[in-house]
Amino acid sequence: MEKDKNMKTYGYNQKDYQKFKKYATYMLIGFSIMYLFFYNGRQNMNLAIPLMTEELNATNAEIGMVSSALFWCYGFGHLFSGRLGEIVGNKRFIFWGVVLSAVLNLIISFQASLVVIAILWGVNGFAQSMAWSPGIAMSNKWWPTDKRGFASGVITGSSGVAQIVTYISVLAAYKISPNMGWRAAFRWPLVPMIIILVVFLALVKNEPKDIGLDDFKEPDQEAAELEAARMKELEGKGPVYPFICLLREPKMCMFLLIIAIGGIGRYGMLTWIPTYFNETMGMDVKSGIVASVLLPLGQASAFFLMPVLTDKVFKGKREPLLVVCGAVSVVSLIIFPNITSQGAASAMLLIVGFFSSVNGIVWAFAGDIGTRAFAGTATGLLDWAAYMGAAVQSILFGFVSGKSWNAVFITIAVLYALLVVLAFFAKNMKVRGTAQ
Repeated sequence: MEKDKNMKTYGYNQKDYQKFKKYATYMLIGFSIMYLFFYNGRQNMNLAIPLMTEELNATNAEIGMVSSALFWCYGFGHLFSGRLGEIVGNKRFIFWGVVLSAVLNLIISFQASLVVIAILWGVNGFAQSMAWSPGIAMSNKWWPTDKRGFASGVITGSSGVAQIVTYISVLAAYKISPNMGWRAAFRWPLVPMIIILVVFLALVKNEPKDIGLDDFKEPDQEAAELEAARMKELEGKGPVYPFICLLREPKMCMFLLIIAIGGIGRYGMLTWIPTYFNETMGMDVKSGIVASVLLPLGQASAFFLMPVLTDKVFKGKREPLLVVCGAVSVVSLIIFPNITSQGAASAMLLIVGFFSSVNGIVWAFAGDIGTRAFAGTATGLLDWAAYMGAAVQSILFGFVSGKSWNAVFITIAVLYALLVVLAFFAKNMKVRGTAQ
């Protein structure tokens, strides 16, 4: 009985457990609020594309190449930021990422050359990569396996809502400075991004040791054994070893492919849906942005609910829900381009956004396979794969959209059908670390 009670408090006495709970909540709220506004320095480009294309006399393909610069650098940045955050301190790494991104956005707003913008936007990708993987790693320091779905859902949900915050911020920027054109989207949204950083600094601690507590004890025996194996693998090994450890896991490799497809689908729609509404339904830029808000709204709902469902309904199994989401996405994406009504198309975006958003499920898996030992490294690898997909879509759909919008949606549908197949394979794969 005493052991069961002790497990409910994760190895702490009641007084320390209350302190632990308070700071775990602070970490979750502080990082989530910060991330709500961090997209203001990244997603703003998507909403500025129509005005940039017009003012800079650029084609969709050229703007697609500019947008792609961020995705390539953001993805490769995660290969380093997840691990570096674990080594030098997650909170410090996140702080400098926000500051650097704000500075780069401001500089971009004064440029007129697509080449210069592309270079700066690429560097901004590295800055933006400095928050997510360290943030997920930090959450695993505070939230045990039986609550990982909830914590992952809140954080990932904030990234979905962040897209809506960016839409609102950019609309407000256009209203405040209507004569500034696309440049307003790279200036005014930075103000709340920096202000909220102060909240993050005040609330968040890196790990329980920062408040004088030992690390919590994992309640799940299998998870505890895997974590012990991961910790042992770090002994006497170099800083690069976590990459080797994770990449030798077949299940990890399968999830890298799954999240790459998720990156193509998620960012393919986020990047081009406003332009799709503008070109096929005659909406102006602002109306297209308003209609497109329903897509990230659906995504935000999925980001929160999906990880929680994998814990509550599927007992920590991530793959079954991936299969369901992939199948519904295929059907929805085939139907979507055949809808001609603005209202019906906008409503369908809720469904497409919800079921195509598999990222939240994958981030919960990152904590499962990386454990507290190197969840940041696992998240970094997975985010790298996601943004390789995002980079590919920027170039691919920049060209394809100039030929046929139907081809864009059909291509994404085929990829989600492949995701279903991959999830079936991953379901029966075991994590090798549990046998060590």
